[in-house]
Amino acid sequence: MIQKIPTAGIILAAGKSKRFGRPKQLLQLNGRCLLEWVLDAAINAKLKQIVLVLGYAHSKIQQTLGKILHHPKLQIEVNPHYEDGQSSSLQFGLSSVIDTYSAVMFLLADQPLVDVTTLNYLLDHFWSSDKDICVPTCAGKSGTPCIFSSYFYPQIMKITGDIGARQIIKANPEHVLEVDIKNPLFFLDVDTPEDLEKIKKFAD
Repeated sequence: MIQKIPTAGIILAAGKSKRFGRPKQLLQLNGRCLLEWVLDAAINAKLKQIVLVLGYAHSKIQQTLGKILHHPKLQIEVNPHYEDGQSSSLQFGLSSVIDTYSAVMFLLADQPLVDVTTLNYLLDHFWSSDKDICVPTCAGKSGTPCIFSSYFYPQIMKITGDIGARQIIKANPEHVLEVDIKNPLFFLDVDTPEDLEKIKKFAD
């Protein structure tokens, strides 16, 4: 029997998208912006609360998202230090739920093909295990979204620079549950215009 641990989702959407040249969060994919795809999946998954961490162009992003911003599960946080890198947004999002939830799932704003079924699949496996980290894998490679229990909150709050929590995962293999995901599309992210065109072929 799965023992559900109340888990919050933290969507990292504060970056400048320097490589792309404009905010990736607002790129259009089949009539919706990239961020809306991720938000919709997270809100409809078994996550109890969603924290959306914004930063660069946050006002424009909020105007574009519209009604979904009023969903009762969603909490908006604007990171004033987003230029310090991804670690800053990880910590900013985590700090808003650190005393409320004993586990968090970190999601990225540029992975529009994450889906409710797979998010719940990851959550169910994590909840059924005795591990403190859950990482999706495909063809031997790990990716995101990742789940962390509160055991690693102190370490996450010490990360510096423009990196996520990958170094924590790498340094603690005995704590990591790897969950094989058969669908490689789940991992696709958008770093270039070519990536966006590729993903358009698969987005429903």
